[in-house]
Amino acid sequence: METIATGLEVPWALAFAPDGRLYVTERVGRIRVVKEGRLEPDPVATLTVAAQGEAGLMGLALDPRFTDTGHLYVCYTAERQGSLVNRITRFTLREGRAGEERVLLDGMHGAPTHDGCRLKFGPDRKLYATMGDAREARLAQARDSLNGKILRLEANGSVPADNPFPGSPVWSLGHRNPQGLAWDGKRRLLAAEHGPSAHDEINRIEPGKNYGWPDVAGADDPAAPRRGYVDPIVESERDTWAPSGIAWLGDSVWVAALRGERLIQITLDADLKLVNVRSILRRVHGRLRDVVVGPDGALYVTTSNRDGRGSAREGDDKILRVVPQ
Repeated sequence: METIATGLEVPWALAFAPDGRLYVTERVGRIRVVKEGRLEPDPVATLTVAAQGEAGLMGLALDPRFTDTGHLYVCYTAERQGSLVNRITRFTLREGRAGEERVLLDGMHGAPTHDGCRLKFGPDRKLYATMGDAREARLAQARDSLNGKILRLEANGSVPADNPFPGSPVWSLGHRNPQGLAWDGKRRLLAAEHGPSAHDEINRIEPGKNYGWPDVAGADDPAAPRRGYVDPIVESERDTWAPSGIAWLGDSVWVAALRGERLIQITLDADLKLVNVRSILRRVHGRLRDVVVGPDGALYVTTSNRDGRGSAREGDDKILRVVPQ
């Protein structure tokens, strides 16, 4: 393990560019970049966001054609007419600065907690976004709401023709607060989701499926199959992980745990059946927010000790480079 950057303020999401630069969002509204192992002093963009509770600037994704387009995608909370809303927008990077913001999707309910807002481009080059229930659990089952859902968009913000609900960006529903997205080598999508008082979940996400919140939480609920809900492939049971970012490396999905304060390795077989769960960095660096696989095959992890829920350590918040053994 080595420290890549220090002194960040609630780093939320990481994304590598093809040239090796590492982009990172800070929840207070800044997009920063690590270049050649050094955190650049000036942000590439500073956004006006509603940094309340767990809300603010959160998700980040780079266009699969980033070298050609310079497009950065973000998900953040804003204030509109006295209410909080979440929106997905696109910036164009030119000469080291991000400008020309284009709003792709706006008006999702925001809240001081349960905002979701993880962004990832899938192997199909579609943009996926998690959206929490904004503390209104009923919205997760409401077909006319984008909250409590995983969304799928074209890079220009339009709705893909093959989405499961015609004309809708909804890819799956029945989610509480999903904050992690990752695909395995077979292009299967997994999502990490915060449960209520433990029962955190790792779900295999399939189009049009319903994952049960708020009617069920965790696995083995007798109501789930009766109502057509999908059980998680792994859950924390009585433990609380508070899972955020996730990443695939080898035969395992790696989970950054906030309240759990550790990096969790969940090993799965070829059918996504659980083989083993183990933890590293337990209580070493505090709360962990995101994890991605770098171009060197190592894991890059952010701490989240300045987020109002943790205890700041010297140099917090940090980006760590971790080589699991």
